[in-house]
Amino acid sequence: MLLLIKKTWFRRGFNPYVGDIPYARAGSYRLCEDETGVDTLKRPTWDEYFMAITTVVARRSTCLRRQVGSVIVRENRILATGYNGAPAGLRHCLEVGCLRQRRGVPPGERHELCRGLHAEQNALIQAASYGIAIQGAGFYVTHQPCALCAKMMANAGIEKVVFAGDYPDQLAQEICREAGIIMVRFPAV
Repeated sequence: MLLLIKKTWFRRGFNPYVGDIPYARAGSYRLCEDETGVDTLKRPTWDEYFMAITTVVARRSTCLRRQVGSVIVRENRILATGYNGAPAGLRHCLEVGCLRQRRGVPPGERHELCRGLHAEQNALIQAASYGIAIQGAGFYVTHQPCALCAKMMANAGIEKVVFAGDYPDQLAQEICREAGIIMVRFPAV
């Protein structure tokens, strides 16, 4: 029997779901009954924990088409985060509009026609800016990476990518496979 205990320490109207991935609200926790009938705390798995964080990071996105968040992790420690949006100091798409939308460019094509950086690129740049070594780390991303991000991950020595949403880029999957990057769809099926 699963018991859900909710504390009301979160602000009114806060949506606990971003995209398709639910995440825990501040001050909420789950209890479950074990085989002996004793209630125990059910902690999220590491994948659940980091994927929940990606959804919060994605809420910072300024992209009009898709909100993406990413987290770089090694040994269950967060090294860097990133979300998609315009470079620091430049006007956001929220202000100037979306060139790709105006031109009718479908997802997964003509990446050069976007003023924004991808979430994975921003996380890699954040790690580099602060001198954080990421070789051997894993990436948690709300969506499957594109081919450009997959190539950057391969060169950075990323070993595993856990992702939830689809992205129409078969080349990215081929690059990851060839580079030996383990791709895991979340939730694992």
